Amino acid sequence: MPDPAAAHPSPMPSPPEPGPGAPYGANAHGVICAYRFDATGVAQALGDERLPPVPGEGAGFVWLHINLSHAGSLETLRRAGALDEDLLGAMQQGSRATRIERLGESLFAVVNDVTFDFSFDPDDIATLWVHVRPGCVLTARRQPLRSIDRLRMAVKRGERLGSPVALLDHLLQDQADELQVIVRRTADRIDDIEDELLKGRHARHAAEVAHLRRVLVRLQRLLAPEPGALARMLSHPPGWVTDDDRAQLQRASEEFSLVLRDAAALQERIKLMQDETAARQAEENNRSLFTLTVVTVLALPINLVSGLLGMNVGGIPLADHGHGFWIMLALITVLTLLAAMLVLRQVRGPRD
Repeated sequence: MPDPAAAHPSPMPSPPEPGPGAPYGANAHGVICAYRFDATGVAQALGDERLPPVPGEGAGFVWLHINLSHAGSLETLRRAGALDEDLLGAMQQGSRATRIERLGESLFAVVNDVTFDFSFDPDDIATLWVHVRPGCVLTARRQPLRSIDRLRMAVKRGERLGSPVALLDHLLQDQADELQVIVRRTADRIDDIEDELLKGRHARHAAEVAHLRRVLVRLQRLLAPEPGALARMLSHPPGWVTDDDRAQLQRASEEFSLVLRDAAALQERIKLMQDETAARQAEENNRSLFTLTVVTVLALPINLVSGLLGMNVGGIPLADHGHGFWIMLALITVLTLLAAMLVLRQVRGPRD
């Protein structure tokens, strides 16, 4: 892996203001923000126009946050020596499979997070690529993400991060916090829908419940592999990862696992609610079908008699009788009552 300290520095305008024609939130080279942390963890925004050399071990580190949607971002990283060709290829391929793995003496992570304008849409989830090594942390994304923005705001507020692993740990905790917010908001909405369901007003919320379940299923599918991947990496970390770093990441993994369990429990709760809604809907359909069947059976005698008498053929009984109408009406009434008694007997039989 090329050493950024030995590479020729590349021009890089100050991150705070986008250059002409640059995507929102990044400068003309695709850099969203760049910070240098000293040995005490104090951050300083890099405002010069040249990428500084990466500090040596024990002398702090540099954090670069890149917008991959910018056409020149990967070329900037390649010239600066911040990534090798394999990692550049992985980012260009756009793999979204969650993983945290060791690559030689560095860590490479592909994590998924909700977008900054998340509106409980299953498609509002995007990928963040993270590369961590001594003296340098690189994060790259194509869409604005909530967790990385929380991390950037924390750094702007002056929060100290003493090592690259501390920054990764903060990012994972921010990711867990954002997921917890989503789970909490979903649970609040499910509580309201559940109250409506108990009142019998279930039909109006079926589509919303299905939508919330799709969101949780997608989050669960994309985020669930993360704690396991982190645990596998921690079983054989790079040599520069200290015991304290491992303990920090282990705690972050446990917190994230707890949030995922909450999301899975909420998903199961939604499934049970859907089953209850489907059962009530089936009961209503059965009741409607039963009513329709009873009406059809009761109308059968009059339909049958009227059909026979309306054939306009010779020999129709009581055609010339003075009380023929009343005789047929009495016959139809008797047949209808017999049909009603038969239906009631069939209904009472299963109940008894």
